[in-house]
Amino acid sequence: MPFTAAIMTCVLSYVWIIEPKVPRSAVLVPAAVLVILTAWHDLRRGEWGFSASALLPGLWRAVAVTFVAVLLIVGAGAGIGTLHDRRDFLGSLAPLVLWGGAQQWVLQTVVLREAQRISSRAKGILIAAVLFGVIHLPNPLLAPLTGAAALIWCRLYDRHPNIIPLAFSHGLGTLALRYAFDETITGHLRIGAAYLRQ
Repeated sequence: MPFTAAIMTCVLSYVWIIEPKVPRSAVLVPAAVLVILTAWHDLRRGEWGFSASALLPGLWRAVAVTFVAVLLIVGAGAGIGTLHDRRDFLGSLAPLVLWGGAQQWVLQTVVLREAQRISSRAKGILIAAVLFGVIHLPNPLLAPLTGAAALIWCRLYDRHPNIIPLAFSHGLGTLALRYAFDETITGHLRIGAAYLRQ
């Protein structure tokens, strides 16, 4: 899993060691490294995550699981009394879909596929999901939640290899968290050293 190892090293080094010491704009450097690594991998393997025939089957399945997940998240927020309104739903959703799509591109086309190559189809899904959860440590909400969501996303992608439905699922799930819980629960959606500094 050479590309996965390089991606994990890049992300974990940045969020734990580099990010606290550099200006926010420095995130462009590791972001560029991730894009280059993922594009290099995908060019070698011929899989970019945009299978046209997988779009509609993947979309309706992603809509179904995302609808249930959003209901559970919003219901939990209502149950504990932290559900609140946010301004500009569509303006908030658009960047979250793009950000979610970028994460799904790396997760599915590199991490999942490399994990499946060294193990099996089913075990690869589990390995990829665990690694995705690890990236979100030490946030006690995001780490297990993203690991569980990645199990579903990776299974969907394995059957219907198109990241577009997953990008919308990821964006809507993130937005649901922002509506359902206050920042003391979400940890401002921060990971790594940034989570510990809040």
